[in-house]
Amino acid sequence: MAKPAVIVVGADKGGVGKTTVSRTLLDYFTAHHTPMRAFDSEAPKGTLKRFHPDVSDIVDVTSVADQMRIFDTLLTADVSVTVIDVRAGLLSPTLRALRDIGFLEAVKKGQFTFLVFHILGSSIASLNEIEDTAQFTADAKYFLVKNYFNNTTFFEWDQATHASYFRKLRDAVEITIPKLNEMAYEQVELASVPFLTFVANKGPKGDAANYSFVLRGYVRHWLGNVWAEYDRIKLNDIIASATSSSPRVQVVRS
Repeated sequence: MAKPAVIVVGADKGGVGKTTVSRTLLDYFTAHHTPMRAFDSEAPKGTLKRFHPDVSDIVDVTSVADQMRIFDTLLTADVSVTVIDVRAGLLSPTLRALRDIGFLEAVKKGQFTFLVFHILGSSIASLNEIEDTAQFTADAKYFLVKNYFNNTTFFEWDQATHASYFRKLRDAVEITIPKLNEMAYEQVELASVPFLTFVANKGPKGDAANYSFVLRGYVRHWLGNVWAEYDRIKLNDIIASATSSSPRVQVVRS
């Protein structure tokens, strides 16, 4: 049996579309029939839980009690993957807490598989985040994600500046998730269903819906591009094999 995998999705900067990435991950694992659960740290409201209520719980990742809900159950939960959607501003503090409770040491010993999806913003502040988080991800699969979902315009980092940050990371590769058509995005928001459910023309309870054929086509095409990136980084293989091979830092490009 594969050892439990924990995926942390986050950024220290807000507005970079981290919950969108979490939603695509949950859809990806659903399509691969991978048992999973998710924790939404946008307490008390919870955006992720609105779209994936059956597998998501809302937590406060700064609370010791909620940290126990997540990590004390990793070996007993009947799932292969635990996705943690970290609220904006809490990525570095969350990773620091994982160090303090001994989780990172357990990862180093091969007890768990740990993946970090670090969603980058367009400013130099995101590069500064890399320096803050890199110290906690030596034994993780560390993915740097450029997310164009919110129509973010990434500046072209100066090569010297870029190199000064990325040399801290082995095998750094730039990554990107494409933008989704605005009308299609708005329709999914109104439907309050997973992207995969929207494509299947199903409602929140699995009943038949009447979403636009055109907009479903845009979502299907976009989601296929995102999943192609997850296939490229062999995400399913990482989860399935749960090997303790040397970590790689990758950036998803589509």
